[in-house]
Amino acid sequence: MTAALLTFTEKGIFCPAGGFYIDPWRPVERALITHGHSDHARWGHQSYLCTHAALPVIRHRLGAITAHGIAYGERRQIGDVTVSFHPAGHVPGSAQIRVEHRGEVWVVSGDYKVEDDGLSEPFEPLRCTAFISECTFGLPIFQWESQQKVAADIARWWAENQAAGQTSILAAYGLGKAQRLMAMLPDLGPILTHGAVEDTTRILRDQGYAIPPTTRIGAGFDIAAHPGAMVIAPPSALGSAWARKLGPHQEAFASGWMALRGIRRRRGYGTGFVISDHADWPGLNRAIRETGAEKVFVTHGYTAPFQRWLTEQGYDAGIVQTEFGSDDTTDEAAE
Repeated sequence: MTAALLTFTEKGIFCPAGGFYIDPWRPVERALITHGHSDHARWGHQSYLCTHAALPVIRHRLGAITAHGIAYGERRQIGDVTVSFHPAGHVPGSAQIRVEHRGEVWVVSGDYKVEDDGLSEPFEPLRCTAFISECTFGLPIFQWESQQKVAADIARWWAENQAAGQTSILAAYGLGKAQRLMAMLPDLGPILTHGAVEDTTRILRDQGYAIPPTTRIGAGFDIAAHPGAMVIAPPSALGSAWARKLGPHQEAFASGWMALRGIRRRRGYGTGFVISDHADWPGLNRAIRETGAEKVFVTHGYTAPFQRWLTEQGYDAGIVQTEFGSDDTTDEAAE
C-alpha cells in the first residue's frame, strides 16, 4: 500500500521523500519515534529523533544509541519534507508526527488519548490530509469514565484496605500509567514502588514532571514501617513472591482492558480499575473528526470493525498492518 508521502513496509511506516521511518519495528538508518514504549522505540536503529521530553527514558531503556531531541512544534526539514512533533497526550513526552510536502499533510498519531491527565502534555488536534490512527480500543464498549471518578474509586479501595490493616498493591504499566496514578491519587498515605517503576519515575521527576514522593522497595525492605501504603508495581508482580513479602495485602490492576470482565476473570484480577492512556471510542472519533482528514488509516487494535465504522461514516478508510502492541497488556516494566 503506498501513498504520496508515506508507504507501509515490512520495516515500518516509511517516508521516501524524507528517507526516514516512523516507529519502525526492524532496524533502519533513520527513525522518528513517537514515544518511549518498547513497541514504538526499539533497539537497533542507526539514529533516533524524538521529543526532548521522551529522550531521557528512551536512552535509559535502549542504552548507547545515537539520538537527538526536538521541541514540540519545531519544524525541521528532512530531505524534501517538513516534519514536526506535536503532543499526543498518551504519556509524558509522547508525540504525533506531522509530515508535510507541497501542501499535503500526513499525521502519524502514535498512541494517544484526548483526556488531559494533568501530567502528560495535552493532546493537540492537527489538521491533515491523511491521518494514521491507532485504534487499540476501537469498539463502542470502550468508553472511559473521567479520571476524577476513577481516582475516587481507587482512593475508596485504598482507604478500605487501610482500615483492614492491609497494604494496597496496584499494578500498572511502568511508563506513563504508573506516574499518572501517583499524580492523580489523594494523599492518603505513603506511595511505595517496585524498582522498575521507580527507575522510570525518577527520570520523569528529574525532568520536572509533577510526581509526588515515592519510596523504592529494595532488599531488606520493612513494610511494617509503612502502614497503609499504596504500592505501584508492574502487572507481573501480582500474585508473586515479591508481593507476598509485603504481608497482608489487596491487589488490583489499572488498565483499559478491565472494561472486559472476561479478561479480568481469565487473568485472576479480583479488582480492576478501568483507566487507559489510549483514546476510547468517543476519543478516537473526536480526534479523527477534528483532523478533517480525507483519508484515515487505522492500526493496532480493533482495526477491522473500526475501519468498517469509519467507511460507513463516509471516510476513505484503510487498515495498516503493524507490529505495534498495547502497553495496557504488555509488561515491559518488569524488565
